[in-house]
Amino acid sequence: MQTTRRSLLAGSTTLLAAPAFAQANWPDKPIRFIVPFAPGGTTDILARVLAPRLTQGLGVSVVVENRGGAGGTVGHEVVVRSPPDGYTIMLGHIGTLGVNPSLYPRLSFDPIGGVAPVSMVALVPNILAVHPSVPARNLQELIALARRRPGELTYGSAGNGSAAHIAAAALGHAAGVEFTHVPYRGSGPMANDLIAGQISFTMTGGTVVMPLVRDGRLRALGVSSRTRMQADPSIPTIAEQGLPGFETTQWYCVVTTAGVPAPVIARLNAEVHKAMNDPEVRSRLATEGAESAPGTPEELGSFMRAEVARWAEVIRITGMKAD
Repeated sequence: MQTTRRSLLAGSTTLLAAPAFAQANWPDKPIRFIVPFAPGGTTDILARVLAPRLTQGLGVSVVVENRGGAGGTVGHEVVVRSPPDGYTIMLGHIGTLGVNPSLYPRLSFDPIGGVAPVSMVALVPNILAVHPSVPARNLQELIALARRRPGELTYGSAGNGSAAHIAAAALGHAAGVEFTHVPYRGSGPMANDLIAGQISFTMTGGTVVMPLVRDGRLRALGVSSRTRMQADPSIPTIAEQGLPGFETTQWYCVVTTAGVPAPVIARLNAEVHKAMNDPEVRSRLATEGAESAPGTPEELGSFMRAEVARWAEVIRITGMKAD
């Protein structure tokens, strides 16, 4: 992951040159920006940061459309089945484009071949955060609690195949303990139930949980990145708490429908680069431990294929199901 991450970040320093357009009038109408989850989660937050800047750069409205359901596959299918004209894009992530191809092996559409990569957007570490009523102050105490009460600790996610589902399942497997998954239709509803104490913990992006940690409504036990976050270095990594090598960083990207002309993809890529290199955007992401990481379509395509292979093996080993 680290090698790929360096490659992605290195690619972010050079904007693709936009060629002369055969589609000279593109874009000349609003663009749908599909978020395959409910409002309030990291995917939705990032899309709403990006959309107004794409609107400004492209000169047409880029309208966020939440199409949640079935672990992101509902919104994903909308993009795959749209006309290949560049007027439908999606903010995909580790779940929709890395995990779902193996978690949902009988999809009626091709989740990878049906989309065209545009650009990586951001890398976001997962934060392990518990409700204050959970009697654990660090990861080892949480693991010990899970061993005493197998299956009783519940974790919430934005749905089957979501980043939180993947991360917590991987954590349970690495620690050799059993947690019970409670899927929601988005991170927003999940966070509401976690605050209310209806579930024990989550392991999702800092954009969702860090504001709740700061105001004391949740307690952070660890971060899934290889190093501590600059935004809050007091939170130890999972790896340094007895699980060396553990890392489950979320990634977010823009894709469009397969078959969209290369000049349109190049224009979209250039606008994503401009947006994600905006100092205000980079600063906002950094406060939540996220990192702007735009790159080329080719880098993203290679990365997506590697992630599908990586998570197929994790799903096989852990027995993770789309429950």
